[in-house]
Amino acid sequence: MTGPEVRSAGGTALLATFDSLADVVAFRAGLAQAALPGLTEVVSGARTLLLRFDPTTTDAGRLRAELTQVSPVSPVSPVSPVSATREAHDADPLVIPVTYDGEDLDTVTELTGMRRDELVAWHTGQLWTSAFCGFAPGFSYLTGSDRPLDLPRRSTARTAVPSGAVAVAGEFSAVYPRTSPGGWQLIGRTDVPMWSLDRTLPALAPAGTLVRFVVAGAA
Repeated sequence: MTGPEVRSAGGTALLATFDSLADVVAFRAGLAQAALPGLTEVVSGARTLLLRFDPTTTDAGRLRAELTQVSPVSPVSPVSPVSATREAHDADPLVIPVTYDGEDLDTVTELTGMRRDELVAWHTGQLWTSAFCGFAPGFSYLTGSDRPLDLPRRSTARTAVPSGAVAVAGEFSAVYPRTSPGGWQLIGRTDVPMWSLDRTLPALAPAGTLVRFVVAGAA
């Protein structure tokens, strides 16, 4: 990837713009490893990273220079997954058990030419990364390490998608954190709460979180 375009965003932030979402994800992972002094917050978008900094520790010029030394990191399959009940995310993947019985499962198999078991194997057999969050609190847009299916959204959106619905659309997968309208293709469901004010971090999968889906009840 080429370096991002970086410009000021107020007195205590920089906005880095990238060519692709994959570049955003890889650069954010590199930032996490670089641990730049004074960098206080990183907010991901589909093509951008907003970088907030502490002006008592660093400044825009110094941070710009340090960004040129950041090495992007692509997600790789880690060795030891952890439970979805943890409160903070780290380098280990968040494991989300899924019951694959979604209302659109047969539609997705028809669109992709896959059998049900092949679709489930595709969804569970790769590492997903929370690229950015939006739409609703706790809604994480997950990109996979395997080939995307680039599935279309439904021609007519549902007025109420249930909380915990596991869905796919375009290059993304997601878990609906609350009952809400939605047009993604539903392939399953989970009991894992993606948003809870009872946790230190309400969003279970903020940007940068690694995620693995597994079949619920599988040994």
